[in-house]
Amino acid sequence: MFSVDLGFPVLGATVLETGINFGIYCKNKKNVTLNIYDFAHNTEPTFSLKLDENLNKTGDIWHIFLRKAKEGLIYTWNIEDSPELLDPYALSYTNHKNCSKKKSIAVKQELFKERHLNTPLSETIIYEVHVKLFTQNLNSYVKFPGKYKGFLEKIPYLKDLGITAVELLPIYEWDEYTGRFDGNNKPLENIWGYNPISFFAPTKKFATSKNLDSISEIIELKELIKELHNNGIEVILDVVYNHTAESGVGGYLYNFKAMSNKDFYILEDDGINYKNYSGCGNTFNCNSVIGKDIIINSLRYWYLDMGVDGFRFDLAPILGRDENGQWGAHSVLSDIAQDPILSHCKLISESWDLGGYYVGDMPAGWSEWNGKYRDVVRKFIKGDFGQIPELLKRIFGSPDIFKRDNRSPYSSINFISCHDGFTLYDLVSYNTKHNISNGENNRDGENHNNSYNWGEEGESKSLDILSLRKKQIKNFFLILMISQGVPMFLMGDECGRTQSGNNNAYCQDNETTWFDWERAKEFEDIRVFVKNMINLRKNYSIFKKDTYWECDGCKTSDVILHGIKLNSPDFSYHSLSIAFELKDIQTDTKFYIALNSYFGDLQFELPKLEKGKKWYPLVDTFKEDKENFSTETPPLEKNTYLVKSRSSIILISK
Repeated sequence: MFSVDLGFPVLGATVLETGINFGIYCKNKKNVTLNIYDFAHNTEPTFSLKLDENLNKTGDIWHIFLRKAKEGLIYTWNIEDSPELLDPYALSYTNHKNCSKKKSIAVKQELFKERHLNTPLSETIIYEVHVKLFTQNLNSYVKFPGKYKGFLEKIPYLKDLGITAVELLPIYEWDEYTGRFDGNNKPLENIWGYNPISFFAPTKKFATSKNLDSISEIIELKELIKELHNNGIEVILDVVYNHTAESGVGGYLYNFKAMSNKDFYILEDDGINYKNYSGCGNTFNCNSVIGKDIIINSLRYWYLDMGVDGFRFDLAPILGRDENGQWGAHSVLSDIAQDPILSHCKLISESWDLGGYYVGDMPAGWSEWNGKYRDVVRKFIKGDFGQIPELLKRIFGSPDIFKRDNRSPYSSINFISCHDGFTLYDLVSYNTKHNISNGENNRDGENHNNSYNWGEEGESKSLDILSLRKKQIKNFFLILMISQGVPMFLMGDECGRTQSGNNNAYCQDNETTWFDWERAKEFEDIRVFVKNMINLRKNYSIFKKDTYWECDGCKTSDVILHGIKLNSPDFSYHSLSIAFELKDIQTDTKFYIALNSYFGDLQFELPKLEKGKKWYPLVDTFKEDKENFSTETPPLEKNTYLVKSRSSIILISK
């Protein structure tokens, strides 16, 4: 049996050789109780310890020490008349389908024994992926489908593709409840994970152990991260600090509301209702003293103890809002970027929330999802007029957005699709969203997708339509991989993954979202194309310069712009094509790139090369796959090149 001491004011459960210290932040509260359980399945605690305000409280932290207590001890808290609460600083929770019945587990912290890879942003290729959905399909042929260990089995696939970082959708423990039902009145569960219960405990949903009180999820996740590192792949974690699963008024009390509603949430002037910049019922008070503390400590835990290499911050502007919800320059966003430890992580923001669009406004040290890049590339490929000037800015690293405070082109995370929206295949297969199965009568999801189905809504048996769709996917990837900035693409976009037109599949844990490894064979040509484009980017320094491309017309320029005619780019409203010449100084190699989104073929004049060199076709998205990236392709003899309709080319000098 344990003996009880006063303890010390440190938050969470601190496991020591002599016992465990428990601490919880409770402001302006009078009655705090620690409940201890022998087993996770027990409905009543083995015993409860009511803390003495005069002895077990220092400032706003209540604390108690249990001598002889060991790692794995199961516990909950009560604060005044609250239900039993989860410790928001706990590193593990018991496994229970009903989140309100979960309990906290005391876990001893242990620093990650491996070194971080610290891959430069200039060398980074990001693959956004969901741990479970990647291998849940039985045709993944892994031993542990949908689990951390199943993901580990697919590392060779990722390495062969050439990606250098996986960006994992949230893996903090979350509440699956959505309140939505499918056509058979079956509850739809949140599978994406953007509804956190706390910011420390990795989910048990992806662990192989069936034991309610096991901490195998920590062990298995560390093993996965270690093996990814061994294969040269970093781990970026999608983190959600902008709101919690406690929702608004009437939402369930997991922890924060009972501890101190005002300190952890941004409230309306009435002090009762919640400001809702997240769209999820509440807004976390990221810039209160205790709000900052838990965010910083969470990030440090994931970086130092779990071995994560970086973070993508969901709805990051909320981390820049004060207690009144106003955006400010000095916030936890700056604190993170200046932190002596966290400043060495990869820091990526989704720079918009329900209160505004802030791409380019993050502090120095941050990279940002570039929504403007996504939009203009989609519009250009679709054939919208008026896109050429904007397209060039985005391909050139978006200097109009990021070229300030010594921010480099790698402030821009370039992407065309992500978890939120159409997959790349659906982007070229659907004119409108098809979200009926989400249980909201197709009201949810983005309505303005800049998508086009190229002749038939959804899957088509027409070989011509399928061929055109594949070509457009290749056009997307070609632009993505030659653009300045950090390229990111979505799980399965390299092999035609479809969600049948669902552009908000957060509640579809089924074949709609599972990676279909058999379908991947049908789109093997796309995967090979993507792999080759990644290799091209890696092999030439011009595609990964630390400074913005210069395009001033002099001989030292990185870029020379062309149109159909040399040195005559067409920036007019109706222009649907552009060409440019790049020089890679390190290898003394030139590239000529032409992009044609016009419905007809266009004849482009080619620049003259220095004596003894000729242009060789490297990529033509119109041609058969065997003709691309070939070392046996003969040089061009003419001084023009016919770029077929809705096609892209890359020529290389030799």
